[in-house]
Amino acid sequence: MALHVLVMAPTRRAASETFIRANLAGLPFRKTAVFGDERPIHRPLALVHGLAVLLSKAFTRLGWLRLASLPASCTTWMLLQRHRPDVVLVDFGFHAVRVMEATAWCAVPLVVHFRGSDASSEDKFQRLTNRYRRLFQISAGVIVKSRPMQVVLNGLGADPETLLISPSGADPLLFHGAKPASASPRFLAVGRLVAKKGPLQTLEAFARMRDSLPESLQQDVSLDIVGDGPLRRDLERAVKQRGLVEQVALLGALPQRQIVERMRLARGFVQHSLVAPDGDSEGNPVAVMEAQLCGLPVVATRHAGIPEVVLEEETGLLVDEGDVDGMAVAMRRLVLEPSLAGQFGMAGQRRVERCFTVQHHWAAVADLLERVVAVRSLDRQG
Repeated sequence: MALHVLVMAPTRRAASETFIRANLAGLPFRKTAVFGDERPIHRPLALVHGLAVLLSKAFTRLGWLRLASLPASCTTWMLLQRHRPDVVLVDFGFHAVRVMEATAWCAVPLVVHFRGSDASSEDKFQRLTNRYRRLFQISAGVIVKSRPMQVVLNGLGADPETLLISPSGADPLLFHGAKPASASPRFLAVGRLVAKKGPLQTLEAFARMRDSLPESLQQDVSLDIVGDGPLRRDLERAVKQRGLVEQVALLGALPQRQIVERMRLARGFVQHSLVAPDGDSEGNPVAVMEAQLCGLPVVATRHAGIPEVVLEEETGLLVDEGDVDGMAVAMRRLVLEPSLAGQFGMAGQRRVERCFTVQHHWAAVADLLERVVAVRSLDRQG
């Protein structure tokens, strides 16, 4: 009989949480989903749980970290009694510490899915490290996006034997069709306009690349930036200051199908990921995998899990975090060598098809869930 999985997450509404919705659609199990920011009046238990999560958040802000685990754990206990799942899958470590005690009380295996900020940022990770040590005493499995995340969480007690490294993957039914060798020298960046995505560094690299080209080519290059966020006004100012209004388009957030259309017009994909001032880091940016699967070469940084999916001088070009000049040089190569862009794009597409589709991710997560449930069943029989 298929497993019954209780999926718990802080929200399903944020645009950046598309991977949570994808898991709900793709994992081959019976699933019940509960979200911490939903308080439906017609579902009293979900309403009470949403209020308990609010209380847990308030206790965390006050620094009462151990107490913060109790309100949502109590309502999670009620959810476990009602739904009787075989396993609990919680997205984000900072949400898992709110509900973790209930899984210990009920002896239901807990698997925690870490995404990025919850293994790096000051607010969502660094202040919670002692609670994470408790979490890893309780959890039966951990999912991370990259090797650097694995190292960090192993250091806090995550069991290497039940830790899965699995990037979220890209959808091959949607991401295909780019032809960078014959495309105009247009670059594409996709991601929230926040510090760790490096949109200002990407823009400056583009400006320096343009200025380095022969005058006859300078007006041919362009940059599309897809995404929205707190750095948008800074980007708008920088575009004007650098005289790039005619060549840089700030497109805001777009649905996936429109992003694919932009990819099919591009010469290359660019992303200057880096550690933000608050310590926030990427896990393994899905947009990088989507771009490669579509057939684009990638110019990005040696940050977090990016070097695990972008092979330098094989599927793209990598530079150090903060090396804006290096990124400009890499972009210039793709402008002047369209055949190289095509070569990298084809190699990246083959590699993502082989290793990093969303189907690979679902299969890996499903296997881990089945294994932890089987181990718990054997423990009970013993």
